[in-house]
This record gives sequence, C-alpha cells and structure tokens, in this order.
Amino acid sequence: MTLRFWVLFAASLLLYTVDLSAQTVKVVDENSQQPIINVYIFNNERNKMVSTNKEGVARIEKFSVDDTLNFRHPSYQKLVLSYQELKGQDFMIQLKGQSVLMDDIYVSASKRAEDRTKIPQAITRIDDQQVAFNNPQTSADILKHSGEVFVQKSQMGGGSPMMRGFAANSVLLAVDGIRMNNAIFRSGNLQNVISIDPNAIENTEVLFGPGSIIYGSDALGGVMNFQTISPELSFDDSTIVNVNGMTRYSSANNERTIHADASVGFEKWGSTTSITYSSFDDLRSGSDFYDEFPNFGKRKEYVIRRDGFDAVVPNDDVTLQRFSGYQQLNLMQKIRYKPNANWDLSYGSHFATTSDIPRYDRLIQRENGDTGQLVNAEWYYGPQIWMMNTLKADYLSASNWFDNLTTTFSHQWFQESRNDRDFQDNWRRNREENVNVYIAQLDFDKHFGDDKELYYGIEGIYNYVGSDAKSTNIETEDVRQVATRYPDQGSNHTQLAAYVKYEQDLTSNLTAILGTRYSHVMLDAEFSNAFYDFNFQNISLNTGALSGNAGFTYRPADGLQLNLNASTGFRAPNVDDVAKVFDSEPGTVIVPNADLGSEYTYNLDFAVIKTFGDIARFEVNTFYTWLRDAMVRRDFGDSFGQDSIMYDGTLSNVEAVVNAGKAYIYGVSGSFSSDMGRGFSFDSRLTFTEGEDRSNNEPMRHVAPLFGMASVKYEIKKMSVETFTEFNAKKPISDFSPSERNKPHLYTPEGTPAWATLNLRTSYQLSKDITLNLQVENILDKHYRPYSSGISAPGRNIVVALRGRF
Repeated sequence: MTLRFWVLFAASLLLYTVDLSAQTVKVVDENSQQPIINVYIFNNERNKMVSTNKEGVARIEKFSVDDTLNFRHPSYQKLVLSYQELKGQDFMIQLKGQSVLMDDIYVSASKRAEDRTKIPQAITRIDDQQVAFNNPQTSADILKHSGEVFVQKSQMGGGSPMMRGFAANSVLLAVDGIRMNNAIFRSGNLQNVISIDPNAIENTEVLFGPGSIIYGSDALGGVMNFQTISPELSFDDSTIVNVNGMTRYSSANNERTIHADASVGFEKWGSTTSITYSSFDDLRSGSDFYDEFPNFGKRKEYVIRRDGFDAVVPNDDVTLQRFSGYQQLNLMQKIRYKPNANWDLSYGSHFATTSDIPRYDRLIQRENGDTGQLVNAEWYYGPQIWMMNTLKADYLSASNWFDNLTTTFSHQWFQESRNDRDFQDNWRRNREENVNVYIAQLDFDKHFGDDKELYYGIEGIYNYVGSDAKSTNIETEDVRQVATRYPDQGSNHTQLAAYVKYEQDLTSNLTAILGTRYSHVMLDAEFSNAFYDFNFQNISLNTGALSGNAGFTYRPADGLQLNLNASTGFRAPNVDDVAKVFDSEPGTVIVPNADLGSEYTYNLDFAVIKTFGDIARFEVNTFYTWLRDAMVRRDFGDSFGQDSIMYDGTLSNVEAVVNAGKAYIYGVSGSFSSDMGRGFSFDSRLTFTEGEDRSNNEPMRHVAPLFGMASVKYEIKKMSVETFTEFNAKKPISDFSPSERNKPHLYTPEGTPAWATLNLRTSYQLSKDITLNLQVENILDKHYRPYSSGISAPGRNIVVALRGRF
C-alpha cells in the first residue's frame, strides 16, 4: 500500500507540474470581451512578472500555487487573486475599465520594466488604445494630443517636440529603445519624429527631464521612447494569427490613410508585418481670424511657374495653405525566435519615406518684413528617408554578474535634402545629406533579493555624414556645384559610454536610485575649401562628459507618493553644431567653430502624486534647471577673421554656435483626473515653463507658452464620447528670443495670441471586431498658429476612421 501511495503521489505531482508548466491566463475587457494587451501580472514580492500578448494571454508557469497574483493595467481597475482563486475561474479574467489612469509599469527609465512608484522622474505613457481613440495623423500628433508635450510645426509634414525649454537635438527620440538622434540633428526645429508610424506603435513613454544616464548625449529636456508592435509566440503547438486594418479620412487636409498589420506566432517563431500609406492635400486653416490681426495667417497669394517665368497669383481661398501637402509610406517587419527559456532573439526592420515636403514657412516669407515680394519660388525637403535594422538578443540566466543580458546591434540610414529656388531665379539649389549610424549596446541587470537591483551597460555609437550639393537650371538643365551644408570630404562622430544605475528599497515605503554615466565623444570633419577660404581644412574634437543622478521616492501613506530627483545631463557637440555652413535666415550665415565644447545641465525635480482610491488622481511636478556652457548662436566675425562672407550670392553676416555661458529654466506641470460616476470622467493637463539666457539676459528660444488640455468623457458599453479643449496662453513678443523676433511672417506684432479649441470625438463598436471613430476637431473653426510654428493649425476638421481586427 505504501508503494502504491508513492506511485500515485508521484504521478499526481508530475501531472500537476506538467499542467502548471503549460498554464496560461487570458485577460479580457468586461464589457467588450476584447483581449487586453500589456496587462502586467506579478506576485506580491514583485520578483516574478509577465504581461499579456495581443491575444490577452500570458504564461504563468513561473508563479507557484502559494503566490498572490496582481493584475495591473492603467486603463482598468486593479485585481488581486490568489493562484487558487485564479484556478477557480478557469484562468479567465475579466477586468473592469476605469477612467482614472493609475500607476503602471514603465520601461523607458531603465530599459527594463519598473514600477512607477519607484521612478523619481516625471513620466507618462500613451498606450495604443489612446492612440486609436485620438486618431493622430503622425507621431508628432500623438505627443501633441497628450497635452504634456508642446509641438512646433514648420510645415504640415513635421512636428518638433518641446520639453522643459528644450527641443530638437536637446530632446531624445528613441524607437524600441534605440536612439534616433544622429550627428546632424540640429538646434533649430527638427521634424524627424514623423518618420515613426503612429499606427505601428504599441505604446509611447515620455520621460521628462534628463535621461543621460541611460541614453547619453542629447537627453536634456526629456526622452520620447516609441515602442512598436512586436511578434507574439504561441504557448503550444497551435498557431496565433492576428490581422488588423484601419482606414481614415480627414477633411481639413483631405487625408487618406490606410493601414494593415499582420502577425503570426508559433511556439518558437513569430513574425509581424506592418504597412501604412498616407496622402495629405494642402491644409486648410480656421476661418475665424483674430479681430485685432485680421490678416495674420491668411494665404492671399502664392507663386506658380508660367511660360518660363515665376508669377504671383491670388489665392481664391485664403484659408487654403498652398503648398503644404505630401505623402508618406511606412513599412515594418519584425521576426522573433525563442529557442528555449533562456534565449529570446529578434530582428526588426523599419522603413519610412515621404514625397517632397514643402517647407511652408519659407514659402510665405517676404522681403522687407511682411510687406515685400515673396522671397522663394520653391522651398521643399526632398524625400525624407529613414531606415533602421536592429538585431537584439535577450539572455535570461541567473549568474553572479547578471540575471538578464541584452545585446543590441542596429544600423540606421537617414537621407534628407533641401531644395530651394529664389523668386524669378532659374537655378534650383539642392543640398543632400546621407547619414549612417551604427550602434552596439550591452545592457545588464542583476537582482539582489527582493529590494535591490543593479543596471549597467556599455554603448558604442558611430555616425558617418556624407554631404553633397549642386544647382540645376530648371530651363536648360545645366548643373553647377555649390557649397555643401556639411564638410564636403565627410564627417564622423563617435560616442563611447559606460553607465551604472543602482536601485534599493531602503524601507518598505522609501526607494533610492543612484546612477552615473561617462561618455567619450570624438569628431573628425574634413573640408576641401573649394568654396570658402577657411584657415583650416580639418576639425577634430576629443572630449568626455560625466553625468549622474540621485533620486528618492517616498510613499508615506496609501495613495500618496513624493518624488525628489537631482540629476545632471549633457549634450556633446555634433557635426551640425561644429562643422556646418548654412543660412539660418537671409543675410546671416553659420560657420564652423572648432573650439565648441559640451553643454551641461544641473536639475532638481520634486513631485507629489496623490490618488483617492480609484476615484481621482492628482500629480504636480516642479523643476529647476541650470544650463552651463550653453550652445547658442552668436556673432563670430572676430574669431573667424571675417565679419561677412558671400553665401548663395548674398553677403551674409558671420555667426557660429558657441558656448555662451549660463541659463536657467524652471516650471511646473500638473494633471488631475477623476471618475465622476455613471460613466463620466474628467481629465486635465497644464504646463508652465519660464527660462532666461543669463549671458545676454534674453528669453530662451524653446520655452513654450502656458499650454494644456481638459476633457470630459462618457463611456457605456460599446460607445465612448469625449469633448475636450486644447489651449495655449499668449506669448508676448517681449518674451521671444532675439532669433525669433525678426520673423513677421510667423508672428503678429505682439507675439503669439492665446487660443483654445473645442473638439468632440467618439468611438462605437459596431461588432466584436469592427470599431467606428468619428470626431470633429476645432468645431468653432478658430484660426490659430502655435508658438514658433510656420504653418497655421487645421480649421474645422471632420475625421472618420474604421478599424477592424480579424
């Protein structure tokens, strides 16, 4: 009998183990029964964690029968179940939606999943459900609709994020954790974010303030990390197949967008393919112009080519911003292979290209301020091409040195060109840049018990910049050489870095994080001096930068969190800073500066986060930033040896980017959301920033005016309705930096007027797999142009989108 007992016991244990090893849980929405992606499931000790895939399924074999499982997603109410209770529900979970976004799991702060309650920096997430409901045309619009990132546009095909008084090459873009910033990202407004397909994004995480410890140079104002959709694997010998489609029309620019993605997952292999094509006609602005500035923003005339000559013709619709339309194509392919529990290999390929993109702010520029002749007959960016290939290997195995090792190799290719022709001039200039970027990363993390974790890694980045230029006669097709924007013999830029970050729970309600990074930067640029008589033919840079941070999160009571974070950031000079020659505006030319050094920030952040159960959430973040050795444009004639040079036939004053001393920036941002009951909810965001360049007591260029949003949303089964407003306060001309004041084609004589829009959007679930979106933006058809933008915002805009899941 004893032998029989042990045989039965062993068999039962074996069957139980097999069942547990293959056990999965599925999580769906209580109302729609749709699967919920990215639900984080973890035990009370937080040393075991999984997340659901596109099918709402997660493997839970790492949990034991004694574990208590926590189910967390920012859009749903928290759920806590014991393993036995979960088993009693047949491993099927239904989550109730909630309108108040609570704490969540984030990865951008350390490239690993972290609990929000342990991150001392301000951080926000925009998930795929929000993106689908908001229907952004570009990834820049994803950031804009968040109400927390200010976005500038020089043309419709653009979008330059501004964060905490920094923009362009002082904020960092990342795709799947790989930095997009390259050696020619400039200090002026930068539009590369539109290369990222908004329809292929799983979630977007925005980290406010320096991210230099993890991401290195450029992350002064913040980091925007776009996580794209990835292949999911089957948990057995079955096959997972997902197909999603979307088509959308917008009236303000006659947008026609079509998107499709398909995923297939086997037990060890998975593949995801995505394609999006968008076509935009000229953008129509609002027709309700400012009473005090009735002509501001009106497109009264434009240039056409007629019988071999340029002619100015009247615009029969002053709200139609000729010429601003363009087309864009995005392709993505990902492949994943997981041969065993230790290894997870993936390959990703992104490709984005556009048609020519007219630069609208240059097409409305006039001589003699705002009264003379149009300056340019043509000004457009050539096709903007971005390609990224990434090979990534995750190795999970507990050792003395790490628990998880991630190796990443990536290559990116950027191609961009500038094409312009003066009014009544037959010669069209073309300047083209090709940048190849190679990145290699090793990232480690190691757990020490349940309350300590170490992150560390090394990184190498190499940029090569090729620059060409020519001028073509549009009548005779004759070609002649002109000066290149960057060194004509090529430039390279290298960054080598190592970082370490340590996190520890000092007590059950106090967490400390310490980190440091050292980066070494080398640059080499070669000039032929075929067009300019410089007193040098080579520029070399060899410098290093050390950055660090110390942060604390304190949770003195349930629902209350206090964050304190001190950090430093840096931006090393790139090829655009050191070695370019270009006209920033007619009559001014930027020349190389071989003595340019890095700029540094010293930052202090304090935040209070208070939640009231599942009913309301309040957060306020304050910050103060000191900027030292700031890179700014200044007169450079004395150092250059010439006060002016000829550039594209114009005698131009010589300026350069120099380290000009000190600046400060401070501000506060806040958010409040609440569940009002009976399906109603309220959400709001507000950001205020102020800054001054102390070297000349002038305002900082990229400090946005007060801005924000507020919304009321109503949700019932199958239907959501939201009315919301987006707004900007006035920015008087006295608060403009010197470089912005002499642009009458962009601003009124008093600066940027205040504006607010009234908007409505809805979604209705026609069936389990089909959703209809309808929205009306700028209902009152208000004409407005956000600060620093070169094109007016859309007028009344009707958007219709149909989404399907098969």
